[in-house]
Amino acid sequence: MTPWPIGLSTGCFHHRRFLDVIDAIRHRGFDTIEVCSFPPHLDYHDRAAVTEAGTRLRALGLRAASFHAPFADRIDITAPDPAARHAAVQELLTAGEAAAAMGVETLVLHPGPEREGRPPESEFLERMRHAADSLNEVAARCRQLGVHLVLENMLPHLLFGHINDMMYLLGSIRTCDVGACLDTGHAHLARELPTVVHKLSGHLHLVHANDNRGDRDDHLPPGDGHIDWPWLLRELQSHRFQGTLILELASLPHESVPDMLDRAHRARQYLEGLMHGLEGP
Repeated sequence: MTPWPIGLSTGCFHHRRFLDVIDAIRHRGFDTIEVCSFPPHLDYHDRAAVTEAGTRLRALGLRAASFHAPFADRIDITAPDPAARHAAVQELLTAGEAAAAMGVETLVLHPGPEREGRPPESEFLERMRHAADSLNEVAARCRQLGVHLVLENMLPHLLFGHINDMMYLLGSIRTCDVGACLDTGHAHLARELPTVVHKLSGHLHLVHANDNRGDRDDHLPPGDGHIDWPWLLRELQSHRFQGTLILELASLPHESVPDMLDRAHRARQYLEGLMHGLEGP
């Protein structure tokens, strides 16, 4: 036994149809996944496609630990324009309903848009308030649906790209069961990895496990970059993390499905080997 289950995000196949890769993922030995919401992969607006995906997951005996909500510059729950903000919230509510229909446990959400830079302080605080109001609406709906909402730490050059911003938002949500997803690569680029597990320990439910060399968001397999994984896993253990590790890996150009899955399998074996080293008396 290892301390935590290790799953695979289907985002590494975001340009392929979900139903075209899910059997291969299961047959390669993964029993836990995170479902990617990129429409060419799985259109979360299409209820028939969502229903078919859920049926296939159950038939394969796959645990859908999480569904990654859509993210883009246009999906902006911080927008000063109420119409734009409403449209963004509706996208996230639709994603939450799709997650529930597939039997997914957790909805992972980026709390801000994919937009670079920090605006002047007055605008930043206004956007923070809008985000908190929007997240309260999404959290309330997720609770009705029986889906656990978690916020993911974003890249440091983006709006709300630091852990302190996310901690503020978590404290502003009235639903007390909203948690956090730690993206290891994002935290490493933000130079926040040494303290992030401690800061998020009371909220942490999911880890997006990926690596980089400190200069760009490569989404490498754990062990292929500069993150100190033995130390990080000990940190998770010491803070009594009880969630799931999801391998969130980038595919290589023209990489076949079997080759991608071979890399994912080796990454899982690497983490499992480190985990066995944690299992002291």
